[in-house]
Order: sequence, then structure tokens, then C-alpha cells
Amino acid sequence: MPASCWAWCSAPTPCRSKPVLQVTFHGAAETVTGSQHLIDMDGTQLLLDCGLFQGRRAESYERNRQPPYNAQQVQAVLLSHAHSDHAANLPTLQRLGFAGKVHCTSATKDLAGLMLRDSAKIQVSDTEFVNKIRRRHHEPPVEPLYLPEHAEAVLGSLQSHAYNEKFSVLPHVAATYQDAGHILGSASIVCELDTAGGLRTIGFSGDLGRNDMPILRDPVELDTELDLLIMEGTYGNRQHATPADAVEALAGVVRSVCESGGRLIIPSFAVGRAQELTYWLHRLMEAGRVPRIPVFVDSPLASGVSKVFGDHSAIFDEETLAFIGTHPQGALRFKELTYVASADESRALNERSGPYIVISASGMCEAGRILHHLRNNIGDPRNIILIVSWQAQHTLGRRLVEKQPRVRIFGEEFALRAQVQVINGLSAHADQAGLLRWAGALRGRVKQVALVHGELEALQALRTQLLAAGFPVVHIPKMHETLHIP
Repeated sequence: MPASCWAWCSAPTPCRSKPVLQVTFHGAAETVTGSQHLIDMDGTQLLLDCGLFQGRRAESYERNRQPPYNAQQVQAVLLSHAHSDHAANLPTLQRLGFAGKVHCTSATKDLAGLMLRDSAKIQVSDTEFVNKIRRRHHEPPVEPLYLPEHAEAVLGSLQSHAYNEKFSVLPHVAATYQDAGHILGSASIVCELDTAGGLRTIGFSGDLGRNDMPILRDPVELDTELDLLIMEGTYGNRQHATPADAVEALAGVVRSVCESGGRLIIPSFAVGRAQELTYWLHRLMEAGRVPRIPVFVDSPLASGVSKVFGDHSAIFDEETLAFIGTHPQGALRFKELTYVASADESRALNERSGPYIVISASGMCEAGRILHHLRNNIGDPRNIILIVSWQAQHTLGRRLVEKQPRVRIFGEEFALRAQVQVINGLSAHADQAGLLRWAGALRGRVKQVALVHGELEALQALRTQLLAAGFPVVHIPKMHETLHIP
């Protein structure tokens, strides 16, 4: 087979000749959740990410509980960052027999420790809550996806690496991490595989951040020849508002809820987005652009993550370091801010009069304390639900964005009377221009591109732009599709 010939097929359909190397896309294919890309080099198997699929509850449960590959045959995981849709199904992998190493950056290792423990607790507590409702409807109980002991077992397998440091993953496999600028510790990955047919190099963008955003440095472009680039395309068909415009929109929402006397409920990823929101609210109040009202970060995970951010301030951008220099308490601490620890403190917020702000996880409104805040605040038109991150199809967050008149929370139906507002400009994902700028550094150096982590319309738009920019072959793999690399 000539080097320029690349064959696609749907696994497990056999191909005519055995490939030297293949990649199967078991998640984030024509969708944005559940990132899992399985590399197989003549039986040597490693995963790029191992994230949770989020969407319809029953479908998500089944897809997450039993991945379509043998976990015992996976020998290593290269983790791009500590968001749940990229890392939170690692305990399931362990439960099913995975015994290898999980490689990541130092900050990702610290964040993953918090995130996976929190995820395991949420799996247990949410299952208990759902089972109470199921019993009332005479439905059989469900089991947690995994338990805390599975998360603890994974944490013992984490192995951290610095940016720009080539390290051995397995015999004949090496990798290097570059700063992706998405969340603290996020990375793009260059994976070098010494195959029977010679050296092959796969690049994985991970989730790419944006230039000129607070706290984090800008994404670093890859500088190498690639046989395959696996690239995200979350916002492949959109242009973001500037950070300044997005922050002014945030200020406007805060002022609106102050006028109504209501509550501002912000679903947020506990890792990354909660810290950015806290930082911007600090800056806005400091500058007198919004009233000084109470801000509650109601997520034990987000509270712990904020401490990890402080431990890794050496990789902050210059603007944030300058702000910290004049605020000894740090960028993520200020008088009006309270980190809510216990469930009792969380419940007590429902008795408190507005105006105030609650930032709570999870970002797509599929689990965690945010569900309780939505349940208690969704029916009051004085309140505002502010969506500041991507919402996958079939999630509660997407239904709120669509302003569906009635939504289900914990299996019960509620009328949506609260206001819903959306600010996309605060996204930690690069927009189309940012994606093209990052990919442009690889023009003429990539044989093949596979676009993942985006809905089909976004990926098709990005594909069109990449082809016009001179990338020779750009594919959009379907779920469980396999790419054979000769």
C-alpha cells in the first residue's frame, strides 16, 4: 500500500491487509464529550484521554459503563487535561482491569486527584438520589458508574511530566507535552511510535485555549512533521466575542440581577471555568464596574482546584502575575467571595435573600450541586441562569440554552421561569480563527487531519477552512471508526 493511501473502515470490519498502526475514535466523534482515541500498534494499545460521555442519562450510563474495547489490553493512557469529558472515566478503565500508567502534566496530576475523587463521590450521591425517585416509581435501582476505591486506584497510576520534555510511554513509544492554554496543565501531545514500518508521529491537539485570556498562557503551536493530526473543532464554525466584550456582558448580567434582587446561578466546570469567573468578578468589583454582592463558589472540587491554581502560579500569564503582585491574597480570593464546603452550607443558600451569585458544578448541568440550585431557583423570574460554556446535545444545560419551557431535574419536571442568558465569549475553547491560527503552523507538515470534539456542523465548517488553507486530507471520523496508517 503506498504511503499516501489511508483507509477508513468501521471497526470491527476487517481490512484487506494488517495495518502497522491504527487509531479508533471511541468518543468525541461528531460530538464534544467522551474523548477516547485508541492507538493500536501491532497489539500495543494506548489511549489518548478517557473521558465521560454526557447526554441522555440512560444512554450515557451504558456507554460509560462498558467501553467498546478490552481495558486489560490498554497499556497506557496519555491524558491531555483534567476535565471530566477527557479524564473522568479513568476509574471505569481501572474497574475493568487497566493496570498501566496514566501520563499527564504536573498540574493535571494535581487537578485529576481532586476531580476523580469528587467524580466518584458524585457518582455515589447522585445514584442514591436517583434511586430514591426510582423507588417511588417502582423502578429498579441503578449502580454507580464507579466507586471511590476505583478513583484512588487510578491516582496511584498517574505519572507527571513537564512541558517540552520527551518521555518514554512504552517500548517503542515516546511522547511530548506542549501547553494547550485551555485549562491549568492542559496539553497538546506529540506521540512518536517506532513501528515495523518506521517512525510514525501522531499529534493530538487536546482542547485548545484562546490567546489573550486571563490566568493561562497562550496555546503553543506544534513544531514537527506529523503523519496524523487529531484536532478538536468545538467552535469550528464560530467566532467568539473579544474577552473585553464578554466581560462587559458578564458585568451587565450582574447588574441586572442586582436590580431584580434575584440570584445569579452560573453552571460552571469546576476545573478552569470557575477560576476564570472568580477572577473576572474580582476584577469587576475591584474596578467598581459591578456592585459588591456576595459570590459563592459552591463546589468542593472548585474550592480545591483554586488552591491547586495557587500552587502552580509559575505557569500563569504575565497579566495575572502582575495582578497577584498587588493583591497578596491572590487572584482567586476577595472579601465578597465564599467557598462553600458542606452540603448544609449549600442548602442554606436557598434561605438567603438575593442578590447574590452562585458558581456551581457541573458545567453541563448533568451532576453535582448545580442540579439542586437549578431545582430551587428555576421557577423564579427574578433569577438569572447564566450559561458560559459549551452545552452538549441532550444535556440539561443544552435544554436551558434552548429555553425549553419545561425541563426534568432528578427525574422531576419543572417549569422554566427564570431568565436564561448565554455568554459564549468567556469560552476556554479557541474559535474558528484561533483553531486555524494554531493549525497554520503545521501547514505542509501534516499528511492527514482527523477532526474530533465538535458537533458535525462545526467540524464540517472547520474541514472546509483547513482544506482551503492547503491541508491535503481532512476527515471527520464517526463514532468507533478506525483509521489505518500504513
